[in-house]
Amino acid sequence: MSCAVSGGADSLALLALAVAADLQVTAIHVDHGIRSGSATEARIVEHAASAVGANFIALTVQVSPGPNLEARARDARYSVLPNDVLTGHTADDQAETVLLNILRGAGVDGLAGMRPNGGPSGQVCHPILGIRRFETEAVCDLLGWEPVRDPSNEDQSLLRNRVRHQILPLLNEASSRDLVPIFSRQASLMADDSDFLDALAKEIDPTDAKALASAPVALARRAIRLWLSTTHPPDAASVERVLAVARGEVTACELPGGLRISRTNQRIFITPAPAQG
Repeated sequence: MSCAVSGGADSLALLALAVAADLQVTAIHVDHGIRSGSATEARIVEHAASAVGANFIALTVQVSPGPNLEARARDARYSVLPNDVLTGHTADDQAETVLLNILRGAGVDGLAGMRPNGGPSGQVCHPILGIRRFETEAVCDLLGWEPVRDPSNEDQSLLRNRVRHQILPLLNEASSRDLVPIFSRQASLMADDSDFLDALAKEIDPTDAKALASAPVALARRAIRLWLSTTHPPDAASVERVLAVARGEVTACELPGGLRISRTNQRIFITPAPAQG
């Protein structure tokens, strides 16, 4: 079993807990080459892996400076990690993810947050979502490990860090309670709802215009999203354009990525959009 281990408290605790669960563990450290000291971080992970009897692999990816650095680094990291890799995301990360998705206008799927088992895709598992961040730090303290402190986690120009350091603490103060367990519980409930709706939506043929047009709109939208999803699901506007084709409001539409959706004899087809000019 592979664990993505950056050297932070969460991923180091994941490594220790996976070994304690009698798994055959390989710790994988990915060096993005973004900041100085990354080689030292790899050695810290290698030492921790050796201490608990796990294997160790060091990988390197290249991420050039520029906009959306955090997202590009994440994509580069996951491009070299196994599909079923375990990550050390905690309940605190889950709460932050749900809040971020609310701010981005996400629907049920976004409010479901991360899935412990990777969700319907079965990729990238998050087995310690029920554990708090302070508990992973306690695991490291117990083992005498000094976790890596990533300075980018303090950069409040990044929205996730503002959610972590400003928005969530403010909501906790305003509600006079710790909201992390509440957001985590809500995410679990939303995940169940999302899976149920997916099961119903899969019974709809998205290429059958009549079936889409006559289905409950929530299921029709979801059937279209499932049909068009690749690495990322389509945006809401694209789903609505396809739904308009199914209803006969328009005969065709174009979508981002150079795709054209058209309807002929109550069938919906997806083809490359014609070249412009």
